[in-house]
Amino acid sequence: MSTHFQMIAIGHVDGGRGPAEDDQWGASRAAIVLDGLPEAALTGLDSFSHCEVVFVFDQLPESEITTGARRPRGNPDWPLVGILAQRGRNRPNRIGVSVCRIVAVSGNRLEVEGLDAIHGTPVLDVKPVLSGFLPRGAVREPDWARAIMADYW
Repeated sequence: MSTHFQMIAIGHVDGGRGPAEDDQWGASRAAIVLDGLPEAALTGLDSFSHCEVVFVFDQLPESEITTGARRPRGNPDWPLVGILAQRGRNRPNRIGVSVCRIVAVSGNRLEVEGLDAIHGTPVLDVKPVLSGFLPRGAVREPDWARAIMADYW
């Protein structure tokens, strides 16, 4: 089945970090600036504490995309796992998703904290975090995944 479609960025990341580094994203502050959507698209978002930001790893060269298995962060101590079983940026469609704290909404700008995307990154979508969409029950994950996240935020 072939389903080709085109996505168009609704905005871009302004500010925050420049280099794409693996850790210490928690204090990173940036703005998502709407491009082509009216300011009204952000109306009411400031009544939420957090949002999910969907973005594109646009600066990742196509030659670095992984479709099979690899060791997370190239660490030989971690198991070989499929790209869809990890959250690395080397994904087939280069799509990233991040849950961020909403700091402010002003005009066509959404100020967030903890966005793990770099300055200039195209933003595909923004969604409020609703408690009803959070996982129901215990979350299970392997030890290597907990180790990756130890210094991430």
